[in-house]
Amino acid sequence: MSDFVPILHMKFLKLKTENFLAKRLVLAALFVAATTVALADWPQFRGPLGSGHIPGGQALPSEWSETKNIDWKVALPGRAWSSPVILGDKIWLTTADEKGNKLTGLCVDANNGKIIFEKQLFHIADPQFAHKFNSYGSPTPVVEAGRVYLTWGSPGTACLDTKTNKVLWTRDDFVCDHFRGAGSSPILYKNLLILTFDGADHQFVAALDKRTGKTVWRTKRSVDFQDLKTNGEPFRDGDLRKGYSTPLVIQHGGVTQLISIGAMACYAYDPLTGRELWRVTERAQHSASTRPVYGHGMVFYPTGFAKGQLLAVDPGGSGDSTETNIKWRTKRSVSNKPSVLLIGEHIFMIDDGGIASCIEAKSGEITWSERVDGNYSASPVTDGKRVFFFSEEGKTTAVAARRKFEILAESQLDGGFMASPAVHGAAWILRTKTHLYRIEKR
Repeated sequence: MSDFVPILHMKFLKLKTENFLAKRLVLAALFVAATTVALADWPQFRGPLGSGHIPGGQALPSEWSETKNIDWKVALPGRAWSSPVILGDKIWLTTADEKGNKLTGLCVDANNGKIIFEKQLFHIADPQFAHKFNSYGSPTPVVEAGRVYLTWGSPGTACLDTKTNKVLWTRDDFVCDHFRGAGSSPILYKNLLILTFDGADHQFVAALDKRTGKTVWRTKRSVDFQDLKTNGEPFRDGDLRKGYSTPLVIQHGGVTQLISIGAMACYAYDPLTGRELWRVTERAQHSASTRPVYGHGMVFYPTGFAKGQLLAVDPGGSGDSTETNIKWRTKRSVSNKPSVLLIGEHIFMIDDGGIASCIEAKSGEITWSERVDGNYSASPVTDGKRVFFFSEEGKTTAVAARRKFEILAESQLDGGFMASPAVHGAAWILRTKTHLYRIEKR
């Protein structure tokens, strides 16, 4: 027996080890599956990673028209520029009426285009002014398992149960004069829903407990917005204070940072506390509308209107890093509204007037700059091999994501694009000014 016990023990250890390894393999498979599912969704502005990259998007069609590769097309109520977000087979959007009184949430079946949920969530008796170029429903929702978060800026934010469509909480008490309409989209980080308010009167970032809607932290922008003077009299220029940018959470040097572009400055905050880590100031620019991207140890972002520039910033700074951490800048054909793409060693972008560019990410040197017809507000997306630009006139241009400029395909729909695209499986989900489309290879 004394010889038999160790043998049994060894067999037990072997079995235990095999079970352990089997469990590890199962857990790894489940993790991969969960990651794949997560990446298959389009839960926020600019996709799963917030960067405009389409995981496994090579199956998407390059060409379409009103009579080609259209799976379904549905008219949308109201007037809104928010982009669609997708979880599972549900597409979530926001909309508003022309005057901004009725703010409504929508849910569309991704498989057949049927509107399965439509509910007015806020009524605004006296709406703020919104420029005709903007809309009263421009911020894009963010969705996760079980919950969707829809915002219209200071007029209201709501959290809904994605299964029952029940309203779980709302907030309509934030004071911010958006001046020309809201545009910043919410993002999720851990248990926080992070909202950006850059208005003519107040400029701040707030984090809410996503479960309850209660404020966890609120941080005022630290750049001193001095009143300007004309004829010796002070005046407040709302354009120089407002912004529309959506933040991005990054990991740099082991530190988690919330990168947030405001009027005249880009800030980094601790996303859990709202404490400012660093900032880069560019006082000549304002009304930043793009979402930053991160790679090669740098943050890349257009600074906004007026004298817009594309900056590459080392996010390892502290305090005011304007003089120390800007690695390069370019002023040529920089976008004001469309966000940029970082693909490998290059940045691809299109300016508002239709000039597309490819830039060396590490040096800022322009590889090519070519005109693509049209005007642009929507942010481009990529599958790694193709870059898709969506114009306000309804044209989509696919170009090669390479050092040499090459147009691969052009497509045209009846409506123009203000919203950025989304992807569901091997299909495009495109919102024009009037309709929602599902586009898939036939």
